[in-house]
Amino acid sequence: MTQKKDMGKILRQFGLIFVALFIILAMSFVSPVFLTSQNITNILRQISLNGILSIGMTFVILTGGIDLSVGSVIAITGVISGSLMANGCNWFVACIAALVCALICGFVNGWLISYIEFQPFIATLSTMTIGSGIALAYSNGKPYTISDPSFIKIGQGTVAGIPIPIILLFIFCAAGLVILNMTTFGRYVFAIGGNKNAAKLSGVRTRVVQLAVYVISSVCAWMVGLILAARISSGQPIAGEGYEMDAIAATAIGGTSMSGGIGSLSGTMCGFVLLGLLSNSMNLMNINSFYQKMVKGLLIILAVFLDMRTKGKKD
Repeated sequence: MTQKKDMGKILRQFGLIFVALFIILAMSFVSPVFLTSQNITNILRQISLNGILSIGMTFVILTGGIDLSVGSVIAITGVISGSLMANGCNWFVACIAALVCALICGFVNGWLISYIEFQPFIATLSTMTIGSGIALAYSNGKPYTISDPSFIKIGQGTVAGIPIPIILLFIFCAAGLVILNMTTFGRYVFAIGGNKNAAKLSGVRTRVVQLAVYVISSVCAWMVGLILAARISSGQPIAGEGYEMDAIAATAIGGTSMSGGIGSLSGTMCGFVLLGLLSNSMNLMNINSFYQKMVKGLLIILAVFLDMRTKGKKD
């Protein structure tokens, strides 16, 4: 049974790679600008936000949970850091202050789910709504203009010609791969998603691990919030709306089971790269954004269907 599941994951990832290669090949004929260095850089910039967010979402979903509040954390990060810098605060201190707020959000989510035993969907739906209200109330519904050049470099700067958001994406991917595949904590994440009661009986501190994955998710949302605010030079109270759906889509498409215990970060990486390629291709072909949302929805349905088929049952 385990070999069947492993084979299913391998086939799905190879399938995603094949689809990505097909898109690249097809678009190279359809659009002369698709394979230009500028467009490739644009694709990597576009996927950096969803990529970092998807890493945190993968940790959460592997435990059998879900985090709908990441969009609100992005908004809170933007308005907190933006307001502090607008009042003369050092950009680094502003970022740390926003990080503290993000950690609190993650801790609240984890506490509600692991200790109070709320359903993850209900808990994070509630904190998503509260967080959105906090961002709007704090900013009075108005954006904060950011002019600090040191901060703006986070979203617009480069290092050795490579955009900083892309570098940050690689750093988060590498850290996520190490944590999930090479640490005891990573094994515990899979164990809880596979069978929480069995993991608890074997000595795993399930509550602590569950709380930790929501904190990790919020840290990823914090980083995305900083990049987004720096990219648009503004802390927007409505920033991050809908971002949670793209992260969930990338995770599901990448083969992570929505019921937990099965999946991989490498699969999620294939998922957000594929979404980025699709989005860029549809933009180059001037396809309406409404239809793009429909395509993402259909991909999620397909991913969940494949998950059900792989496990040999309907959840």
